[in-house]
Amino acid sequence: MPVKQTPLSLPDRLRGWRDRLIADPRFQRWSLGNPLTRWIARRSSRAMLDLCAGFVYSQVLFACVQLRLFELLKDGPLTISDLAAKTALSEDAARRLLDAASSLGLAQRRGEGRYGLGRLGAALLGSPEALALIEHQPMLYADLRDPVALLRGGEETALARYWPYSAAERPSALSAGEVGPYSALMAASQPMVAREALAVYKIEKHRRLLDVGGGEGVFLAEAAARAPALELELFELPAVAERARMRLEAAGLAGRARIFGGDFLKDPLPQGADVISLVRIVHDHDDASALALLRNARRALPLGGTLLIIEAVSGEKGVEPLDAYYGFYTLAMGRGEPRTFEEIGALLEAAGFSRSKRLRTRLPVVASVIVATAG
Repeated sequence: MPVKQTPLSLPDRLRGWRDRLIADPRFQRWSLGNPLTRWIARRSSRAMLDLCAGFVYSQVLFACVQLRLFELLKDGPLTISDLAAKTALSEDAARRLLDAASSLGLAQRRGEGRYGLGRLGAALLGSPEALALIEHQPMLYADLRDPVALLRGGEETALARYWPYSAAERPSALSAGEVGPYSALMAASQPMVAREALAVYKIEKHRRLLDVGGGEGVFLAEAAARAPALELELFELPAVAERARMRLEAAGLAGRARIFGGDFLKDPLPQGADVISLVRIVHDHDDASALALLRNARRALPLGGTLLIIEAVSGEKGVEPLDAYYGFYTLAMGRGEPRTFEEIGALLEAAGFSRSKRLRTRLPVVASVIVATAG
């Protein structure tokens, strides 16, 4: 018996007509020849080039970071001969890299065979957090060598090994050596996230902050600098909690901070805080685990207490490609997924939070802030 198909809505019929038109080679040739549509066709062609060449772009960037090219150019432009000597490349190879970097805005041709920093290269030079993440990327590239195999699953990935808690049966039993690499990366990349979040949320109005999954305490330290009277607490896997203890002691915050070790999906969280933060935590978990975590946070908060979820949110205007990046990153990691504000809001409601709102940061590509109230 044939399956009865649901009639297409008018918007879907219009989109279908649009798709057939754009896919028609005759229309493509016409649009390139028509002065009124040529700019659209050229923009689409450039977007297609970026999709096809994106991996090469990222490898050019990684080569620049690995060779410390931006640091070499920070004091002014250099010749190809100088750069070749400083990077241990041949002059031909150095010219090829610098021309590629210049085409991407990472470097800039300055005339007389010299190259200086480009706009993006200068921005990266001022962002050690971004540089740390770029140096971490080869593991993701390795896992993406066969994207279809990754989608079908079944093989251990480099990222799953790098983030051992994602596959561990007992994350709280991980050793200091096992948590060291990823903890260091999170600590290096966290200041940028913390600054963006705390620029739009006044943490100083709270009495006690509990940072759950707080890594080495970077977010706590940033919050402490903004709110001298704020009491500080951190809950992490025992081996990571010890790293946080040492970092906070070195920062002179040992007297203000209490550190707790445990598994936030299984162990109760300490009570008494009026605000709990989850910084880049929720999108690392599937719905069931994320809901368990949010319910654990709700039990630890008093009625009217505040929960802060700080992470990049799916579907944010202007940074839509994050869905591609985080979607495949979390797939390679072995768990988690990017979520929209509405999807996170549904989880919060199921966990017992009465209302939630989104605060837009200056850099949504880095993070957004979701504020929820314990109902």
